[in-house]
Amino acid sequence: MAIGFSLTTSKQLIPKAEAINTRFIIMISMVAALGGLLFGFDTAIISGAIPYITSYFGLDGFSLGWAVSSILIGCAVGAMLAGLLADKCGRRMTLIMCAILFALSGLGSGLSSDFTLFVIFRLIGGLGVGAAAMISPMYIAETAPASLRGRLVALYQLAIVLGILLAYFSNYLFDGFGEHNWRYMFISQIVPSFLFLALLLVVPETPRWLVKNGLKEDALLILTKISGSTAANTEIEEIENTFKHEKGSSLKVLFSRAYRPVLFIGIFIAVFQQITGINSILYYAPVIFKETGLSTASSMLQTIGIGVVNVISTFIAIGLVDKVGRKIFLLSGCVLMGLSLTAISFCFHFRYFDNYVVLGFMLMYVGAFGCTLGAVTWVYLSEIFPNRVRGIAMSVATLALWLADFIVTYTFPVMTRELGTSNTLFCYAAFCLIAFIYMFFRLPETKGKSLEEIESIFIK
Repeated sequence: MAIGFSLTTSKQLIPKAEAINTRFIIMISMVAALGGLLFGFDTAIISGAIPYITSYFGLDGFSLGWAVSSILIGCAVGAMLAGLLADKCGRRMTLIMCAILFALSGLGSGLSSDFTLFVIFRLIGGLGVGAAAMISPMYIAETAPASLRGRLVALYQLAIVLGILLAYFSNYLFDGFGEHNWRYMFISQIVPSFLFLALLLVVPETPRWLVKNGLKEDALLILTKISGSTAANTEIEEIENTFKHEKGSSLKVLFSRAYRPVLFIGIFIAVFQQITGINSILYYAPVIFKETGLSTASSMLQTIGIGVVNVISTFIAIGLVDKVGRKIFLLSGCVLMGLSLTAISFCFHFRYFDNYVVLGFMLMYVGAFGCTLGAVTWVYLSEIFPNRVRGIAMSVATLALWLADFIVTYTFPVMTRELGTSNTLFCYAAFCLIAFIYMFFRLPETKGKSLEEIESIFIK
């Protein structure tokens, strides 16, 4: 019998399905996902520094909101530029640029003695965060087999929440280091930045970018290493077919009649991930807990609890997203998050803070987000856009995400001052309901389909 074939009862020779090189694909996906770790670390490190930079720079409510949310302006710009850079320079090279920006931001923010300079370095960090937020999941989606794609892209969200948890631990560790403790919090970002940079030097470029740029043989080598020669040859043909009659991409093409519907779906999903309030909870968790009467140290410990739940819940998404599907996860998340926020809102309205009830509902909210909108949004965004416009479409959707994040984060201190914490959280709960209605009627399921098959669903 020929090697690589099996004899059926009808005596026909049928090729065996070659095994996917799971170890290799997990390795390169984990390296790409480290962009999420730096994303989480860079955005969450500010939470522990808030009390100290407030007094050091003499910040009021508006300037504090700017200190926390300024990184998100950089994220928006980074998201805009990343699609062009990723298409021109490659996914891997753009991630290398992100690692350098992460390191520069941490060092510069930690050494700043002027508030304007501090904000500039936060903006620089935002460039890296915004770019990595779209390129890391895109890299994984363009490399992973359809059967593993959901779980592997969810690794990116796992890296984000691990970065957030690592930042919380870093804040707690450096909290007792005296008046300059906030400086150490930011400077500690250099360590994961250089780790990310070093590992990126040993992973390949994505097969789809290589095909798009006429490097078919290089793409075939990578696909063969991932899933074997038979599957690789089939996949390379499918990828080539999506590019055959379509040369180049632009905003004009992206907003054309063919691509506009899927673009708007991506934008809405990205925005809903943010306006349901998650980053107000993550960034301002110590401040919220202090309002319930806790000390700074106790607030930071409870914040670490939020980080732990965020990590655990992401494992649920990784284990089930390719079995249960994307849509049901997103819908159930909207329900659980909305109920949790409503309960917390009532606790603040009636000033009921006994028996760790606020902590319990906060953990429920963060847990629901972690295994639904947190992880699955990135999975969905990374796979719905067609090959021709994926880079620029991801840029636009991620730009919308960061602008929504900026608005929510910047307005939280002002809203809590003007409306109260209770009404602010109830507004986020209302957005959960709106998100549920939109997703129920507008989102098709994408689990188990190749990127080219998904393209045929959205592009008629």
